[in-house]
Amino acid sequence: MTTPATAAVEVLARDEAGVLTPEALELVAALEREFAGRREELLRARAERQQRILAGELPGFLEETRAVREGKWRVEQVPADLLDRRVEITGPAGDRKMVINAFNSGARIYMADFEDANSPTWTNVVGGQQNLTDAIERTISLESGEKRYALDDEVAVLLVRPRGWHLPEGHVAVDGRPVTAALFDFGVYLRRNVERLLARGTGPYFYLPKLESHLEARLWNDVFCLAQDRLGLPRGTIKATVLVETILAAFEMEEILYELREHSGGLNAGRWDYIFSVIKTFRDREDFVLPDRVQVTMTVPFMRAYTELLVRTCHGRGAHAIGGMAAFIPSRRDAEANELALARVREDKLRESGDGFDGTWVAHPDLVPTATEVFDAALGGRPNQLELLREDVSVGAPDLLNVPATPGEVTEEGVRTNVSVGIRYLASWLSGSGAAAIDNLMEDAATAEISRSQVWQWLRHGRVSREAIERTIDEVVGELPDDPVVAEARALFGKVALDAEFEDFLTIPAYDRLLELE
Repeated sequence: MTTPATAAVEVLARDEAGVLTPEALELVAALEREFAGRREELLRARAERQQRILAGELPGFLEETRAVREGKWRVEQVPADLLDRRVEITGPAGDRKMVINAFNSGARIYMADFEDANSPTWTNVVGGQQNLTDAIERTISLESGEKRYALDDEVAVLLVRPRGWHLPEGHVAVDGRPVTAALFDFGVYLRRNVERLLARGTGPYFYLPKLESHLEARLWNDVFCLAQDRLGLPRGTIKATVLVETILAAFEMEEILYELREHSGGLNAGRWDYIFSVIKTFRDREDFVLPDRVQVTMTVPFMRAYTELLVRTCHGRGAHAIGGMAAFIPSRRDAEANELALARVREDKLRESGDGFDGTWVAHPDLVPTATEVFDAALGGRPNQLELLREDVSVGAPDLLNVPATPGEVTEEGVRTNVSVGIRYLASWLSGSGAAAIDNLMEDAATAEISRSQVWQWLRHGRVSREAIERTIDEVVGELPDDPVVAEARALFGKVALDAEFEDFLTIPAYDRLLELE
C-alpha cells in the first residue's frame, strides 16, 4: 500500500514477508528527507579532517567544547533492564539460529548486528528485521535436522546495531537516491517493534557504530528526537550506547555523552575497529606503523590509555562503560585449544573488570560462563560499578597518540595471517556470512579491516615488498577451494590492500560487488 509519504520510496528487491510495512517506510522516508543532507555534510567533514591529518595535523581535545568537559552534568539513568550489562554477546541479525542461540546464551545483553558481523545481503537485511520481530514476540524458532531451536524462558535484553553513517542501502531509494543504511535499519526496527518492546517492559535500545565526532552523535540524537515525536513517544525512550572505535572519537568521549545525554546508554571500547582506525588515520606516518596484529594487545600504551580514559569518562558522567570483544572461539573437539581460549578470555576480562568496566563483549555462547564468573566476582552482587570513578587516571593527547611505543615487529607470519584472514573473510562476506570462524577466532568486518589495512600500511612504508605480498596471496588462494567467490575475494582484497589510494572502508567496494552478485 502506497501512502503520500511513501510515494517516492522505491523498494528495489522482493519483500515477500511484508517486512517493510507502509508505516516503517514512511518513518524511514521522513528521517532520510530530514537528515540525509546533514549526514553528507558530516561525511565531507570526515574527509576534510583526514586530509589535514595526512598533511601533518594531529588530533587533540577540542578547545571549543572545553565547557562541556569541565561542566557538571550527568546522563539520564537507564531503564531497569539496562542497569546490569555484565556480559553482552554479539551476532548477526540475519542468521536465525545465531539469533536464537544468542538470546539463550545466558548473557545479560544480546547485540543483534546489522553492521560488521552481518553481510548486508537483502535476505540478511529484511530477514534480520523479521528475526528480531519474531524474537520480541517470542515466536522465533528453527528446525535444523532433528533439532529444534526456540527461545528459553529467560533471554537476554535486546540491543540493535544499525549500520554506520558511511553506508548506503542499495535496495531502497527515497526520492530517487539510495537510502542511508543507518536510517533504514533504525527506522524499520523502531517502527515495527517499539510498541511490542514497551508492552514487554523493555524498550528500543541501540548501539551506534563508527562515530568520529560529537557532531555525528548530535545527528543521531536529533534522529531519535524526530522519530520519538512522530511516534508519540516520550523523549528519552530510546537509549543508545556508542562504540568508541575510532581514534578521533576518543578525543570527544565527553562530548559524545553530552550530545546523547537524554538517550545515552554509555560507551563501549570497540577495540578492533579502534586499531583499524589508528592505522587508517595515520597511514602516511612512518612512526605510526603497527607490528603484527597479534602483538597489538590491550596492554600496549595507546590502547591502555584509551580504555582507561573511557571508564573514567563514563563513570564521571553516570554512564556505563562496556569492554571489548573476546573473539576467541572455544573448541568442543580440541581440549587444549579450548583451555587456551578460555584462559585468554579470563585474562582479558580480569583486566577489564579490574579497570572498572561494567560489562564486556563475547562472540560465542561458550564464553559467557567464563566472562560472567569474572564479572560476578568483581561486582560482588552489584549490577555495575559506576561508583568506581577512576580519578587516578590522567590521560592526555600524547597518551592516546603514543602508537610509536607499541612493541613488536612485522613478520612473514604476520603478513600471511593478514592475507589469509582477509581473503577468507571476504569470501565468507560475499557468500552472505559476516561472522566467520577462522583459525579459532570469530572474524568480522572490523578484523578484516585490520588485516587489509596493515598490509597496505606495511607496503606503503617498505616493511614488505609487493612481490612478497602477491606471492603470499597466490599461496593462500592455492590452499582454498576452487570457487568463484574465492576469486572474487582475491580481487577485492588486492584492491583494498594494494591499490595506491587507500579505501576508507573495504565494505564500500565490497557492497558494490555484493549488489552486482545479487
